[in-house]
Amino acid sequence: MMPSIFGENLFDDWFDFPFDRSLRNSRNALYGKHEKNLMKTDIRDTGSTYELDIDLPGFHKDEIKAKVENGYLTISAEKGLNKEEKDHEGEYIRRERYVGQCARSFYIGEGVSQNDIQAKFEDGILKLSIPKQDPKKLEETKYIAIEG
Repeated sequence: MMPSIFGENLFDDWFDFPFDRSLRNSRNALYGKHEKNLMKTDIRDTGSTYELDIDLPGFHKDEIKAKVENGYLTISAEKGLNKEEKDHEGEYIRRERYVGQCARSFYIGEGVSQNDIQAKFEDGILKLSIPKQDPKKLEETKYIAIEG
């Protein structure tokens, strides 16, 4: 068992996947090294719709936005923290709540508009119902007779 300080593993940075740091210059200030656990999504195919359940713990409904643009559904969440807030009980030794945002996009097709999508937010989970599009039929290849 590794020693920990304030609930974090002392050796987390040593054993992180080395390419994680090189692909991103800095970690997400909103959730730090735990950002990979943010916006976990389950997608179900019900036959007529796709049902998405997106985990957004700690967010309120007014901090979440969903938009459809160019065939992509983008879910974004932004959290703020009032820095001028003072605690009359004493000074903070450590603060782990930050200002930040996160977003995730899904391709849903050009024929789906924002009016077609049903959304509900409860218990930290954003539930979306997206109607399935009928696949466009590909034209059959028709050959032209070449006379010779």
